[in-house]
Amino acid sequence: MADLSFVRHEPLPALAPPTSAGGPAQWIRENLFSSWINGALTLAVLYVLFQLVTGVWPWFANSVWTADSLQQCREIDTGACFAVIHQRWNQFLFGFYPADQYWRPTLAFLLLCVAIAPVLFQSLPRRLYWVTAAFPIVAYWLIWGGSLWSPLAAVAAAGVGYLAFRLAGGRLGYAASVAIGLLAALVWLNFLAGPVARGLDAVAPIALREVQSRNIGGFTLTLIIGVASISLSLPLGVLLALGRQSKLFFIKTLCVCFIEFIRGVPLITLLFVASVMLAYLLPPGSTFDLVLRVIIMVTLFASAYIAEVIRGGLAALPRGQYEAADAMGLDYWQSMRLIILPQALKISIPGIVNVFIGLFKDTTLVSIIGLLDPLGLSTAIRATSEWNGVIWEIYGFIALIFFVFCYGMSQYSQALERRLQTGHR
Repeated sequence: MADLSFVRHEPLPALAPPTSAGGPAQWIRENLFSSWINGALTLAVLYVLFQLVTGVWPWFANSVWTADSLQQCREIDTGACFAVIHQRWNQFLFGFYPADQYWRPTLAFLLLCVAIAPVLFQSLPRRLYWVTAAFPIVAYWLIWGGSLWSPLAAVAAAGVGYLAFRLAGGRLGYAASVAIGLLAALVWLNFLAGPVARGLDAVAPIALREVQSRNIGGFTLTLIIGVASISLSLPLGVLLALGRQSKLFFIKTLCVCFIEFIRGVPLITLLFVASVMLAYLLPPGSTFDLVLRVIIMVTLFASAYIAEVIRGGLAALPRGQYEAADAMGLDYWQSMRLIILPQALKISIPGIVNVFIGLFKDTTLVSIIGLLDPLGLSTAIRATSEWNGVIWEIYGFIALIFFVFCYGMSQYSQALERRLQTGHR
């Protein structure tokens, strides 16, 4: 008798659900009217939404986009007076930046999109990382102007320090080599960077018209503070998280004190310190740009919270991951870079993005210390006789822009989590 046994090596294709268990009607029945309580709540929510839409829609439908004052808006129609957005659009974007120089922050924003693209999307060519590395120098020069050689000479301190570290690394210990590298970088910044920049500027002058920080405002200022603080706080937060778990008493104590102090102080207090008290700590006659001081304080504030988020990710990893790294013969930094930190950062993505979103929204606090971010500009605009009384239109516009940026960060973090998902669902 012939052997008729059969072993299937592939699963059967999924069958379509029955017509009674699919479609919009089934979804509505299961999610909105699964019980009489859910049905009553659904009807109540629909009624509230209907009242909101019917009440707000005429305000939008009868909006005015072209007028010179609130009084003209009211003479034209009784709807929303979006003419203030139309008339002060450039001011919301650039503050009091010179009108003939708007191309500079616009170009800086376009370069920002190019610079962060290879960081966010790994499918892009890796040679775009050169744009990412050069962006801080170019953006600073475009926005503030002056000689190009000044920021280049300042950034060259990192190269000088690294060169000194490599030259001393073969004969001295690691700690001594790091100290020599830092000393070389400080000597370059304090004594050599200025003369070198002035000499290069005399030979090959490359300069733009200088713009003072007090003239930079609007969403340009928000992006400057937000992007710079987000970019700097993440690596600093990683170092603080590792330092808090260090076995060296001095490093651990220093990191713990810094994190707990920063988390226990409101951000507005740190901004007042940056605005007022730092000027008393500087040598007489020295100048320290207020925007730079704000970026430093906001970065320190965010890094403390990121350190705690990453510490939670490190604590969530099984002990076997650390033991496996030791069994492979990896040293501390190799195990952290190749095994521990990638997993901890993946676990910490929701918390890190939550800190970033909060940080981006907290940039509006700089209006309290006199910087003209969008909220600061809104106060100045509403103080004029033409637009005194316009409230909902201005704040709604600002809220919409912030929502677009924050929602974009949230959606990217979710996409990144799905892309890095390795477990079984």
